[in-house]
Amino acid sequence: MSLSASTVIAIIRDVRASLAEVHTNTRLVLVNGHGGNYVLSNIAQEANLIGPSVALFPGRRDVEVAREAAGMESTASEDMHGGEWETSILLHAYPELVRPSYREADYEAPERPYFHLTGMAGYSKTGIIGYPSKATANKGAMALDSLTASFRGLFDLLVAD
Repeated sequence: MSLSASTVIAIIRDVRASLAEVHTNTRLVLVNGHGGNYVLSNIAQEANLIGPSVALFPGRRDVEVAREAAGMESTASEDMHGGEWETSILLHAYPELVRPSYREADYEAPERPYFHLTGMAGYSKTGIIGYPSKATANKGAMALDSLTASFRGLFDLLVAD
């Protein structure tokens, strides 16, 4: 299931409007648990034209630091969807959701020049592009610990007056 960009925009606008009715000087953090969702950057950028009010987390650098801290073996580009990164986090946080077949589910699609046109289906029949076989719960824990630590700086900046 996916939400269209226009639906995501409408939902976030409604949430912001609802918060503004109850609180003055509200701040909102959009937690992007999925690497895509490019529209979230546009929403945050537009919302911040008159001052900081919407943050987007994690950013690319936050993920890079977390991948390194966790000892991920694959690169973010290689590990696009359902690979080492996402599977490690799930193995740590919700292991019951990970099928044992993840150990044999690696799939490479190093070149994806038409991804925005064809989507995932143009490059993978399973929805996996990456190396879930390299995932461990320990890597997931270390990645989440790193993300938690890096969030502090963003939070402090967002709430600073």
